[in-house]
Amino acid sequence: GVGPQDVALALIGATFQQGVVKNAVMEFFGPGVASLSMDYRAGIDVMTTETACLSSVWATDGLTKAALTALGRGDQFQPLAPVDGAYYDNVVTVELDKVEPMIALPFHPSNAYTIREFKANMTGLLRQVDQDAAEQLGVKNAPSLLSKVSGNGFQVDQGVIAGCAGGLFDNITEAADILRGGSCGDGYFTLDVYPTSVPVSLELTKIGAAADLLKSGAVIKPSFCGPCFGAGDVPAHNGLSLRHTTRNFPNREGSKPGEGQFAAVCLMDARSIAATALNGGRITPATEIEYEPVRRPYHFDRGVYEKRVYSGFGHPRPGEELILGPNITDWPKMRPLAENLLVELAAVLRDSVTTTDELIPSGETSSYRSNPLRLAEFTLSRREPEYVGRAKASAELEEKRLAGEVPAKLRALLDRCGAKAEETQFGSCVFANKPGDGSAREQAASCQKVLGGFANICYAFATKRYRSNCINWGILPFTLDEGTEFPYEAGDCVFVPNIRTAIAEGREEIPARVLRADGGEEELLLHVRGLTAEEREIILDGCLMNYYANRAE
Repeated sequence: GVGPQDVALALIGATFQQGVVKNAVMEFFGPGVASLSMDYRAGIDVMTTETACLSSVWATDGLTKAALTALGRGDQFQPLAPVDGAYYDNVVTVELDKVEPMIALPFHPSNAYTIREFKANMTGLLRQVDQDAAEQLGVKNAPSLLSKVSGNGFQVDQGVIAGCAGGLFDNITEAADILRGGSCGDGYFTLDVYPTSVPVSLELTKIGAAADLLKSGAVIKPSFCGPCFGAGDVPAHNGLSLRHTTRNFPNREGSKPGEGQFAAVCLMDARSIAATALNGGRITPATEIEYEPVRRPYHFDRGVYEKRVYSGFGHPRPGEELILGPNITDWPKMRPLAENLLVELAAVLRDSVTTTDELIPSGETSSYRSNPLRLAEFTLSRREPEYVGRAKASAELEEKRLAGEVPAKLRALLDRCGAKAEETQFGSCVFANKPGDGSAREQAASCQKVLGGFANICYAFATKRYRSNCINWGILPFTLDEGTEFPYEAGDCVFVPNIRTAIAEGREEIPARVLRADGGEEELLLHVRGLTAEEREIILDGCLMNYYANRAE
């Protein structure tokens, strides 16, 4: 009854808030690893992003070799294990036999409790979720999750097992074991299952697991990670979805609080979601269900790929033209960093943490992933709707400057700085206390740059991944010392003189001046700490694409 999501949520809950593993590489080893199937290991590993670690690696063994062999890659197996005397900054001990079924309440995977704790303290925990919705999302009078509490327990509206975390073979087969011969009921609750791949879906069909799920009333859907980022199974208004997916951030389920449509997600393991489905949507840990899990080996059928997927490796056809649809467009030209930088604050976010999903929402944006200009229109749309208009206004002034025209607003700002137009780049900037929590989606940074963004100012970056993405798009990663006040608002400007020289020379303390919209001026000390030589070159070139192009030439 305990699955990989339970282990992962327990680990995230124990480490994220304290920053125990932030930007570290987590190494999984020890006697417990040998007891876990490869799917179980993968189910834990894919969730480690939510601990705020940089990456993770696992010791390998015979199970690893067997899994690679099943995929036709047994010759690629290599043993990996800690050497004697290996030194670690920290050690986290996970006692697998003590892990219980878990639930992560909105709006972060670290908001994790055992289902037992949740059921015992339901009212207080749900009141806190209501408070978080009001404070974090700015949603006033949002429907309360307390409405889901009844004499029968806690009733949810939807269950979803999907994506790289939930749709794995072992998860779905054990969910089928729990539901075999049972029923999801004919009430409001629905259960949808998305296998991770076509070969997994085919194997589930061959062994009868898909049939068991369909007979119980579950719906089997195509291999698609959409529900994880709000592009499928969007709950109804006031809906609550249980999901074995990676994240339960605000809006991740596809709702639009700004338009009055509000829903929420709790994370749970596929096993407990199946147990909940068996009880018609009443939250139930899988450890309370009598069932016998059947361990089935996974047989990989390469034919479904060989028959359908073109592989040009080793036999390229350079004369073949790519067919580009109307929604596939080139990136706009990125300019090298100028000697001086002048940016206008287009968004000032005071939340304790800003996620990548808030910087660029998922869901409806997926249609525009190959269209940078259209995708950028969604930047901060669910958090700061005015951002795009402000950023575009700044970008328009910069385009005129590049064309040799200096509009009156820009001329007035340059006069206040005592700077020359031909030496001073103008664009937009985002301030956030700690931006970039969550996934490594580069669009969170690239969309800012497409709109003319040249800098982020913060006290700390939530993850190294997001900071790296900013650098790769030529966005200066400015930080402030803790305790430094930042009382400025959208419309105020920050002038950073001689920034190109400072970056080229590796300076880390960057004097700047704030030009308030009301006419006031104040000094501000920024930092750009820890840039590598390559990162400095990328920023000077304007972005990673320019860096590669310059060296190719």
